[in-house]
Amino acid sequence: MSILYNPPSPDFADLYARFDAPICDFDCGKACAPFNPTGKPFCCDICQAVPAAFRPEWDFLQKNTALWHIWRGDECAAETTKPEELRAETPEHMLLLACQGPLHCQRDYRAVSCRQFPFFPYITSRDRFLGLAYEWEFETSCWVINHLEAVTSLYRRQFIQTYEALFALWEEEFDSYALHSEDMRAYFSSQNRRLPLLHRNGGYYLLSPATERIERCDPLKFKRFGPYTE
Repeated sequence: MSILYNPPSPDFADLYARFDAPICDFDCGKACAPFNPTGKPFCCDICQAVPAAFRPEWDFLQKNTALWHIWRGDECAAETTKPEELRAETPEHMLLLACQGPLHCQRDYRAVSCRQFPFFPYITSRDRFLGLAYEWEFETSCWVINHLEAVTSLYRRQFIQTYEALFALWEEEFDSYALHSEDMRAYFSSQNRRLPLLHRNGGYYLLSPATERIERCDPLKFKRFGPYTE
């Protein structure tokens, strides 16, 4: 007789309360929105970035807010990513969502993926959760990626504590980000670049994708992209 694996789920009300610090000391969405044709912050525009939620997180959201619905793939007039490809890239333990837009945002019910954007937990090839890396496909659109020095220490601390708690519950979440970190190393290696890292020790570093050696750096000297180069 087989026994279905039913891993424990976090208390999302408590998790949200512990991961509620803004990334910066001001609304960074106002800094990037002028560069988006829709006038929305890139992170709040599902035609630019489609949020995802853990399946039990979606259960929690459905019971508490009407902000979200399951992403259909037809919400945007011109899709930048084919729906089936995006669904195929989504881990089995997560669902793609769409919201009513930034004008209707209920900050208390932002999904974890919204709170973490544009960052993800960087996992080394030796399975160490080293700190925060960024989603490199948004280098030319996200203001925060181009101003890592603006990320508050409180946000960094809450991010790390949140993912330590999630990794303790869900091994598949750790494995998913280990693969994503591997993809980042491959991309930066192909670009002959070192990747910026917000270390869990509070420092800023550049990491070699080949050796994973890190060098402490001044975040004001990190490379900038797109409209943020000046």
